[in-house]
Amino acid sequence: MEALLQSQGFSFEPEPFSPWCRRILEEPFALGASLAARFGLLFIQDRSSMLPPLALAPGAGDAVLDMCASPGGKTSFLAQLVGREGYVLGNEPGADRLATLRQNLARMNLPQAVSTGMKGQDLPLPEAGFGHILLDPPCSGWGTAEKNPQVLTLWKPDKVDPLIALQRELLAKAASLLAPGGRLLYSTCTTNRAENEEQAAWAVSELGLSVVALAPFAGFSFHEPHLPEAAGTLRVDGEESQAQGFYLALLAKPGAPGEELPDDEAQDRAPSPARKKRGKASASQTDAKPAVPDKALNDPSLAWENLPPGYFETFKEDLCFIPARGQGLLPVRRKGQRLGTLKGGIFRPWARARLLLPPQGRGPELNVDGPEPLAALLEGRSIQTTVAAGRMGLYFRGLPLGFVTVKGGRALWSDR
Repeated sequence: MEALLQSQGFSFEPEPFSPWCRRILEEPFALGASLAARFGLLFIQDRSSMLPPLALAPGAGDAVLDMCASPGGKTSFLAQLVGREGYVLGNEPGADRLATLRQNLARMNLPQAVSTGMKGQDLPLPEAGFGHILLDPPCSGWGTAEKNPQVLTLWKPDKVDPLIALQRELLAKAASLLAPGGRLLYSTCTTNRAENEEQAAWAVSELGLSVVALAPFAGFSFHEPHLPEAAGTLRVDGEESQAQGFYLALLAKPGAPGEELPDDEAQDRAPSPARKKRGKASASQTDAKPAVPDKALNDPSLAWENLPPGYFETFKEDLCFIPARGQGLLPVRRKGQRLGTLKGGIFRPWARARLLLPPQGRGPELNVDGPEPLAALLEGRSIQTTVAAGRMGLYFRGLPLGFVTVKGGRALWSDR
């Protein structure tokens, strides 16, 4: 991926706070228009926004809930941290924002990520089910004022009370979904004490959580927390850090991981009958698991072995993947990683489903060495190939990018 960026004139350096992160130094044109971005190989974020997943620090194979997930940068980072054997559920209640989240997760090709769209405070999930939860709720956004000055007008101090109330609803729900000994990372992109330290203190006094002290991240400067009760939380100094103002509080639930809730407490936390009835699932989203035709499963140009343990579901006309690690932690309404379409017993991989590409050399392929052929394909132009017709894997110096369709000896890209 770095070689692909460099081939287009971009330069960058590693960020000191994580081996996953890079800072762009030279940007000959908008990074979002780069081939690496267009093929879903990177996600562009403010450097402060990269901290919440790192502060939550889930391990390989863990299950994580991201309660307010769109546009998906934190969700996809969490999915990378838990690895292919893990599970991340990204929730976003707004229809437009949920569509954006799903588009981004699909582009990133993360089979361990599942998305859903419900109000965070009403999520019908098992109580005490998640060991790790990220809550980055709606906030006044004052920390982004340098880039978005309108937030200071939109969210004046006398207008943030509804946000504070919503944040507390979400915190209470997160606490109920958190397993004993679990960790909850609360973060905002505001500098407002009422939405930051006061919320952390409220979670301690009213929800029975405790603050876990966060070590400062390399490459950032931090202000002292505004309340002594919030000692151990982090307030990013945006100007000194060359980043957005941001707040991070890591909260823990009493108990040891794996500890069972007392029977009376478990009963109190069981979903109400009204919540059990909410949302009507189609058969394709619950019990009926579609069978992929043997012809597709035995196709050497499709690397099904790249998928972790799990199963398939259909979402409209899409064949999607659901990770086994999510068992017992899945909402009724959900969408997994898009793999392609299944119509009339025929599976066709989505052009961007690069996770189904085998290692270079196993099937028909178009392996390019420079950016020009890739740019041509994305612009709708065709490339001459030695294959007359069919499907080929597309690679950049052996890096899987997707599938191209070949007609009359010409390769074409279409990701519809």
